[in-house]
Amino acid sequence: MTYCVAIAVDAGMVFCSDSRTNAGIDQVSTYSKMYRFGVDGQRQFVILSAGNLATTQATISQLKRDIKERANTSLLTVESLAEAADYLGDVSLAQQEKHAKTGVSFEASFIIGGQIANSKHRIMLVYPQGNHITSSKDTPYLQIGESKYGKPILDRILTPELNLDTCALCAMVSMDSTMRSNLSVGPPIETLVYRTDTMTLSEPLRFDEDSEFLRELKRSWDQRLKDAFRQMPPFAWASSWDKSADEQNGVY
Repeated sequence: MTYCVAIAVDAGMVFCSDSRTNAGIDQVSTYSKMYRFGVDGQRQFVILSAGNLATTQATISQLKRDIKERANTSLLTVESLAEAADYLGDVSLAQQEKHAKTGVSFEASFIIGGQIANSKHRIMLVYPQGNHITSSKDTPYLQIGESKYGKPILDRILTPELNLDTCALCAMVSMDSTMRSNLSVGPPIETLVYRTDTMTLSEPLRFDEDSEFLRELKRSWDQRLKDAFRQMPPFAWASSWDKSADEQNGVY
């Protein structure tokens, strides 16, 4: 399973993805699901992938091949993010159709985000069918893969006015919540921050399983959730909680 999230706010974009891939409980591997394309000063794209690994790898390989061979349509020739999403969807769909007769699902989904010079930065979710949607001010994020566990924190925290550091932390908490509830999602975790109009991409931050930051994030978030829960108002029929007894019994 996979979890990827992209956030687009006024200040720029944040991308976050896990790296765990499994084809059964005894076939667990590590593959990056974050890809970068672009030309400094002209255009930059980040792609996150989820779904069938063969399809995602073949799709990314085709994108790279089109750039290398200077194809008429590539990520270096599209004129908008919407056109880039259409192109990515077409390439993905073509790869899926190669194996459609086998009866096995080769579906894959992607998030593509970026900026072309003199246009606004955007993020888009490309479905297995090739069509796409974009984020909005009310929902300034997109998810693919195992999305349900990490969604609540995004809904509660994200607004278009937030700074990128806060957005990056929110993405990491969303990832931690997902890893807590689904063991098929796991490190290394890759996080990349793009500041609008810079037209350059840095190397993504990579957090391995033994990362001190990941451990501290998990410990801190767990503790603050428990502290907040203990401060919740009691039911009308419960005048107070015996917090000391709860804590002694390990109940929060």
